[in-house]
Formats: sequence, structure tokens, C-alpha cells
Amino acid sequence: MRCDMKQKFDITGMTCASCQAHVEKDVKKTKGVQSVSVSLLTNSMIVEFDESVIKSTHIIQAVKKGGYSAEVVKDKADKTDVTLSGESDELSTMKSRVIISFVFLIPLLYIAMGHMLDFPLPAFLMGHAQLVSFAFTQFLLTIPIIYVNRSYFSVGFKRLFKWSPNMDSLIAIGSGAAIVYGVFAIYMIGYGLGSLNSPLAHEYVENLYFEAAGAILALVTLGKYFEAISKKKTSGAIQKLLNLAPKTAIKLVDGVEMIVSVEDVQKGDILLVKPGSSIPVDGIITKGFSAVDEQAITGESIPVEKNMGDKVVGGTINQTGAIQIQATAVGEDTTLMQIVKLVEQASTSKAPIQKLADQVSLVFVPIVIAISLITFLVWMLLGSPFTMALSMSITVLVISCPCALGLATPVAIMVGTGKGAEFGVLIKSAESLEIAHQVKTVILDKTGTITVGKPIVTDIIPFGDTTQVELIGLANALENNSEHPIAKAIIQKAVELQVQTRVVDDFSSISGFGIQAKIDGATYYLGNAKLMTQLGISIQDAQSHIDSLSIQGKTPIMLASIQSILGVIAVRDEIKKTSIEAIKRLKNDGLHVVMLTGDHQQTAKAIALEVGIDDVVSDVIPSQKEEVVKRYQMMGQKVAMVGDGINDAVALVRADVGIAIGAGTDIAIESADIVLMKSDLHDVATAIELSRKTIANIKMNLFWAFFYNTALIPVAAGIFVGVGLTLNPMFASLAMSFSSVSVVLNALRLRFFKPKKINELIGG
Repeated sequence: MRCDMKQKFDITGMTCASCQAHVEKDVKKTKGVQSVSVSLLTNSMIVEFDESVIKSTHIIQAVKKGGYSAEVVKDKADKTDVTLSGESDELSTMKSRVIISFVFLIPLLYIAMGHMLDFPLPAFLMGHAQLVSFAFTQFLLTIPIIYVNRSYFSVGFKRLFKWSPNMDSLIAIGSGAAIVYGVFAIYMIGYGLGSLNSPLAHEYVENLYFEAAGAILALVTLGKYFEAISKKKTSGAIQKLLNLAPKTAIKLVDGVEMIVSVEDVQKGDILLVKPGSSIPVDGIITKGFSAVDEQAITGESIPVEKNMGDKVVGGTINQTGAIQIQATAVGEDTTLMQIVKLVEQASTSKAPIQKLADQVSLVFVPIVIAISLITFLVWMLLGSPFTMALSMSITVLVISCPCALGLATPVAIMVGTGKGAEFGVLIKSAESLEIAHQVKTVILDKTGTITVGKPIVTDIIPFGDTTQVELIGLANALENNSEHPIAKAIIQKAVELQVQTRVVDDFSSISGFGIQAKIDGATYYLGNAKLMTQLGISIQDAQSHIDSLSIQGKTPIMLASIQSILGVIAVRDEIKKTSIEAIKRLKNDGLHVVMLTGDHQQTAKAIALEVGIDDVVSDVIPSQKEEVVKRYQMMGQKVAMVGDGINDAVALVRADVGIAIGAGTDIAIESADIVLMKSDLHDVATAIELSRKTIANIKMNLFWAFFYNTALIPVAAGIFVGVGLTLNPMFASLAMSFSSVSVVLNALRLRFFKPKKINELIGG
């Protein structure tokens, strides 16, 4: 029996895109593994596997065989502290490596190059008789740099011997060749002095490469240190969210206040939240009222008034009054932790554009090694000095390290999804973030999306001997068992008119059309014009009322007996305050906006005209929503579907990008690719604008990561030596480090992203 399991692992030892690709490849070919996603940015791996075939230990073993280390990620409860501690230890270790490297590199460079600038040297290093001391001192200064950066050699050569070289392999070969040649040079200097062959001794003294080896290791490590600091900033959004969760809660037990750990709060517990305190978990207010600041979760800056029976979210701040809440979701189930989970999931997932980088990485390093060997051989065949050929070969290795290639996409994805979370836009995957920038058509479900989703009864028009009270009374009886928004409006009106509830029999719902039931033995129908036509009941007498109400943007509902229509009840769902401005913004962004509704054509057109939408699809029953999305896709459009109800779920899945209104149903949210926590249409535009900015950033990163290094390979190989354009290994390592840091810094620019609406409000 198959038993599917999804497990997250922490990976150590990865330094470049090639490492990431090889770890993924090694694990993917392990029997029982169904899918693997490795993130260089977070040094993590998510594996889906059949637990009946393979265990976590086998996956860890597969990673270790490739020269890396892996361990299963611990529970969320202690993961935050462990992660922070791990990041801190890693940065501290890298900082120590950088300091030690430069403490020895500076005197090494001074000794190796100072005499060229007429800098004074100690007597024991000057003169013909001290040539061995001069060379050997450089070797001694290089040893500590080699030792603190020994991981490049241990991992690099291990990967090389497994025929899957990575960035460490390039560094190890390049600096290793320089060191080996330097040691050889010391012997040749000694031999030259011993055999009284001064020209030979001086020839090798002038071509020592210890300073190049030391500089390569020190500068690459410095670049990695800056890169690690920058990468840490990219995960700031997740850390901010985690910091919102309070550590303790005030639990009420028989009226007595007890301070307990949030981890000990159970579903159903009654908690006291004082003014100014963070709400510890999700819950429902059972006593008191207050204004709650939900900005950290929804991005909405205006506090929300909360009364008894209202829901509150953990991590938000109770501002004005003391309230008691009953816990409804704790631990991993709280909204805050679900948001953290979504942001983490999105930042570790892979965008389709990253596949290019992964494919290139697998072959890039072997190709670079081949180019390096060819460079060496060509220069030797052309009669160039051995030292020149070696220098060119080492420079090619160093300049081509694909560190930046592996960071180009994930850093931008992590910053982009984190920034989205700050504005209450939860993007579930890197793929949906990428596809969103291609969207040309946005389909908006009307009810609950463009409108508030809480219609009210505006008109009661009885026919014949039926009175208004009788009409609303019959409608109330029919709708009493329904959860439909229109049903709630009719029930609310009946409560206002103090209409007595009547008993119904044989109730049945006719999806997309209406309902029917028996009252006191007589059958009644409540629904739209389609239902009446289907039943063969004439609507001629009601037609003028239907047309008039529809033109006003109201939805006419007809109540009928078997013989005839008894009256018309009109409901209207108020348009959200932000909808008109948001739709205008979508159109200004070059998007084709469509309104999708089950309303009669005239009603739909009236509402569409009011909000500024030209394309309307009306009279749509729930099962047809997916077909509408499909129709626009068949026109060659990338489609975003925005909805909030259960009946939108299939259409959300069908769309290229499904966007769920945060106040909608759990099923709609589960089916969507993007969730809008504020239930504001402005955030549809924000999501698309953020996607466009992120993809533009990724493309720029890939340019710098790939073309920048590739363009410098010919220079490193000495093709332009005739015009005086050359690179030495030291400057090559500096340029390579700069490319990695520049990619991360470029991605961090996304942290300054602001939606257009906010820019306009602040006068930007």
C-alpha cells in the first residue's frame, strides 16, 4: 500500500546553483522519491516520497553520498529559535573566516607586491641571498588562509571525483593549482641558488602565485559573507510574521487569570486580552468589544471594530477595550501560522523560469573546466610561458563560478512573496507569482468580490390579493433553510417586519435557478425568470417591474404558486467602496476586466456600468463559471479568476491564476493560487504589479548572473590580450564575488515596492 509523505530537510554544504542541481538530481533518482525541490537561498529541500518504499534516513544518505549534509527540519515550535541560532552561527563562522583570511592576506600582498611599488621590506626578505625566505614566507602566510577555507577543497575535490563538479571545484582547482605551482617554484628557486643559476631563481621568484591563491580564497569568502548577510534580509518578512506571535496568553479558569504559554492554549479555552496586548490565537469574542489593529495580517491600517460574536486573529493587536475570546484555532492552525507556512512554501518553491538556471548549472561547471584546460593548452602551444598559460587557466576557472546563477531567481521570489504578505497578498507558489505577470484578462465574480456580498431587500411588490407581509412571509418560509446571501436578505427583512415563520415541507433547491417547497400543502416556487420559464409560469404581468428593477441594478426574485406569480422581491448587493477605483486601476494596467454573475442581463449591465466594466457575462449558473474561464483561455488569454464562494472553486482551479477573496470560504481559499487577506479588489492589481516587478527583477538578475560571467570568460582566457585587455586571478575572484552580491542586492530592491494606489495617496 502506497503511503505518501512530504518532508522538509535542511541542507548544508551548498554554495552554488550547480550544488543545488546535483543535490536535486541525486535525491530524485532514489527509489520511492516522487518529487524534489531544493532551495539554495534557504538551504532547504522539500521531498515527496512513498514512505512504504523509502525512509527519511535513506534520503539523508543520498545527500551525504553527494558530498553534502542533510537533516530533517524540526517542529515549528522550536524551529524558529533553531533557525535563528543556525543563521547566527553560520554568519559568525563566516565572519571569522573572513577576518582570519584578510589578517594573513594583507601582509601576503604587501610582501608579494610591495616591492613593485618601492615599499620597504624587512632585511631577511630582501636581496639575492634571501629569495627562498621571500618565497617561503609567502607560503607560510597562505597556509592559514587555506586552512580556514579548507571546505572549498574538501567539497570541491569530492564533487570533482564524483564527476559532478560545482563552484567549490572551480575554486579548489584554481587556487590549488596556484599553490602547487608556488611550492614547485620554491624548490626551483632553491635549486637555482644551489646551482648558482641566478636567472632561473629570479624567474621563479617573479612568478609566485601564493598571493593569487590567498586572494581567490579570501575574496570569494568575503563575497559569500556579504551574500549571506543579504540573503538573511530576504527572509525578513517571515521573521516579522513569526515575531507577531505572542509567547504567553491570559487564560481564564473559573474566573481566575492564569498566565500560560501560547503553546499550552487549547481549542475552546477562554482567554482575556487586555488593551494594547497582542491577541494570542484565533478566536471568537465572547465578552466585550474593542478596535483591533489587523495591519500586520491584512495590511489594512485602519483598526476594525469588533463586537461579541466577531472573529479575531492571532498576532493582531487589541487596542481599546478588554475582551474575552474563545480559542477556535491554536498552534499550526492559526491564521498567522498558515500565512507563515504559505510564505515559506512560496519562497522555497521554484518558478518555471528557474528551470533554465538549473539546466544550465548542471553542464556549466564541466564546460568551464574544459574551457580552462583548452585555454592552458592553446597558450602553451602558442609558445607562451608556462606561468602565463597557468594564470589564464586559473582566471577562467575563477571568473566563471556560477554562484549568482543559483541565487538569481530564489532571492527575488522570496523578497517578492514576503513583500506581498506585508500588503495582505498571500502568494502560494513561485509559479503563480511568475504566471501572474502574463495575465491579460481578469474575471471578477460579482457577489462578494465587486459587491459586499450581503444583499438587502429594497422592494416588495405583491400581485393580486397578496399583501407585502404575506409575500415576504412566504419567501421567508421558503428561504429559512438556505445559506444563500439572497436568502439571508429575505430572512433579515422578515425579522424587521416581524413576520411569523411558517413550516415548509418537501424543500428542494434548484441550483442556479431557485427553490421550491410546500406550505400548508400548496407548492410554491421562489427564483429567477429562468425558473419561471422552465416551469411554464408566465412572467408577462411582472415584466415591466423586472425591467425597471434590473435597470436600477437590483436583482428581481419572483415568488409563484403552481398557477401564477404572486409577487416580486428585489434585492441589491451594495458595491464595495473600493471596487470602482480598483477596476479603473486594473484597466489602467492594461488588463481586460470581465464581470461574471448569475444576475439577469439588465441587472448585470447596470452594475457593470456603475463600476466601469464593459464586458459582462450574466445569467451564469455555478457550473458554468469554469466554462467561461475556459472560453477566454481558448482565445489565447492568460486568465486570472477572482472569487470568494464554494461555487467559484472549480473556476479558480481552471484559471491560470486563481485569486480568492480572504473573507471567502475555506474551499475557495484552498483552490486559489493567491489569497487577498483584505478582501479588497485593489490587491488584485497589487498582486499583478508585484508579479511584473518580480519577474523583471529576475530577468535582470539572470542577465547579470549568466551573461556577466560568460562575457568575461573570453577576457579571462586572454583572447583580447593583443589590445591590452586581461584579467588576473585576483581581480577575477573579486569580479565573481561582486556578481553574486549584486544579484542579491538587486533583488532586495523589491523591498521598496509600493502598489500604485499607495504611491498616489502619498503623492508619489
